[in-house]
Amino acid sequence: MSFPVRKFDAVIVGGGGAGLRAALQASKAGLNTAVLSKVFPTRSHTVAAQGGISASLGNVQEDRWDWHMYDTVKGSDWLGDQDAIEFMCRRAPEAVIELEHMGMPFDRVESGKIYQRPFGGHTAEHGKRAVERACAVADRTGHAMLHTLYQQNVRANTQFFVEWTALDLIRDEQGDVVGVTAMEMETGDVYIFHAKAVLFATGGAGRIYASSTNAFMNTGDGLGICARAGIPLEDMEFWQFHPTGVAGAGVLITEGVRGEGGILLNANGERFMERYAPTVKDLASRDVVSRAMAMEIYEGRGCGPKKDHVLLKIDHIGAEKIMEKLPGIREISIQFAGIDPIKDPIPVVPTTHYMMGGIPTNYLGEVVVPQGDNPEVVVNGLYAAGECACASVHGANRLGTNSLLDLVVFGKSAGDSMVAYVRSQENWKDLPANAGELTRQRLDRLNNQSGGENVDALRNELQRTVQLHAGVFRTDAILKEGVEKVLALAERAKRTEIQDKSQVWNTARIEALELDNLMEVAKATLISAEARKESRGAHASDDHPERDDDNWMKHTLFHPENNSLSYKPVHTKPLTVEYIEPAKRVY
Repeated sequence: MSFPVRKFDAVIVGGGGAGLRAALQASKAGLNTAVLSKVFPTRSHTVAAQGGISASLGNVQEDRWDWHMYDTVKGSDWLGDQDAIEFMCRRAPEAVIELEHMGMPFDRVESGKIYQRPFGGHTAEHGKRAVERACAVADRTGHAMLHTLYQQNVRANTQFFVEWTALDLIRDEQGDVVGVTAMEMETGDVYIFHAKAVLFATGGAGRIYASSTNAFMNTGDGLGICARAGIPLEDMEFWQFHPTGVAGAGVLITEGVRGEGGILLNANGERFMERYAPTVKDLASRDVVSRAMAMEIYEGRGCGPKKDHVLLKIDHIGAEKIMEKLPGIREISIQFAGIDPIKDPIPVVPTTHYMMGGIPTNYLGEVVVPQGDNPEVVVNGLYAAGECACASVHGANRLGTNSLLDLVVFGKSAGDSMVAYVRSQENWKDLPANAGELTRQRLDRLNNQSGGENVDALRNELQRTVQLHAGVFRTDAILKEGVEKVLALAERAKRTEIQDKSQVWNTARIEALELDNLMEVAKATLISAEARKESRGAHASDDHPERDDDNWMKHTLFHPENNSLSYKPVHTKPLTVEYIEPAKRVY
């Protein structure tokens, strides 16, 4: 018996910022649009974004989009595609003003314009001084954005399938995408969503690490689904460690804290960032600050009984400002660290935060794959946006607040591309005869497996392995061992067993299916990292401490069918301006 079929013009997998922005474009254009989300959309992980969304509005002091572009290229350690970066930075002011007109309640300056705070790596005049560029809603910017976009989608009659999980991609004989299979968690029923266009906006995969700021649902579903369908994954060696996760808890403390004047201290009470980034100090880019913190801890200047963290001090900025601009951070600090930052410093440590790589796309949101001599052939009917996508605006390291910008700029862009493609298709392409067969095989195996691997134990072992072998600092030997361990774990994952075989709200089955996705992401991460013999952005190798532009200024593509790698060139031609030449990256 085949799975029942539902038909839509556009199916969007993921109800966070990128998915909602794309859905809004599609629904407003009259497309019959479905959004599948594992959680209620306003509970998507975009809700955790605190500090702001970047745009060169110049509301506090002079700013220009090309300064923003320079900072983003420099932040990416010259691995970012300069056409996509120009596209994003040029459109940033328009994107933020659109959100404002939708009703997003930004904080205000006295003139009534949107409030902007400084953020790490964002400068004026190509690095001469810090600039206020992060448009903020106190320290709950992502929360405000999600609610705003959800309300707009309700108004536009987007159809939501809440507490559904996508399982596999459906491609026809030509390789075009014609839909996805998805499971309703409440009933365990599986459906085929037959679509003219499918977009993945499934967010990050930080749960491959033991310590992460990511929600437990961030299991790389879009990446795993694409990998099983033969789509390569791009630049997966680059994972950002946020400098300030609460020590022992991993919960995020926004960079906006340092934007408001917070400073990092070691056990000696020194403001140590002055040694590592003498110009912008605590507001250097995230990879620089994370490595500086790791060095302080490694060299014995860490705080606490185990000397395993540093301190983030904000009491000097005053209780009134903390309560006005950082109320959520005070709440997090009290709940997760037992510290009131109005009185005492917060214990912080670098924590896995963001995935720079993902499903390869161009700046139109179209998924692109290598074919023959062409490294970027469009996959008809398939789109991706947000953290799960790699348009490579972030390259080897993302600047803070560029993530929320990425969501809305490329969510809208991908939505526009979907609308154009759907309008070019008079009818739905036929489903292949074996549509849904991969999903059926995966579910049958789980339902019939006995004497197999425990899902929780295997996931915990995977997370510990990735944490140990793909951390802030890497060596050839550590990475090589990590590859061997992850490949062995992936083999064991083919025999996972669940005790509960029931249908209704079977979270054990969902977690087993999510583990398949985590395994694909972990393999891509370790294999891609082990091959890159240089240090660039978030990929810091003790054995290869310098950036090597001659040999390694190229994007990695991980091919899941045989765990192999290929490479493609970085886009060095911006859309309208001159190429920003590589330089030494100092702050």
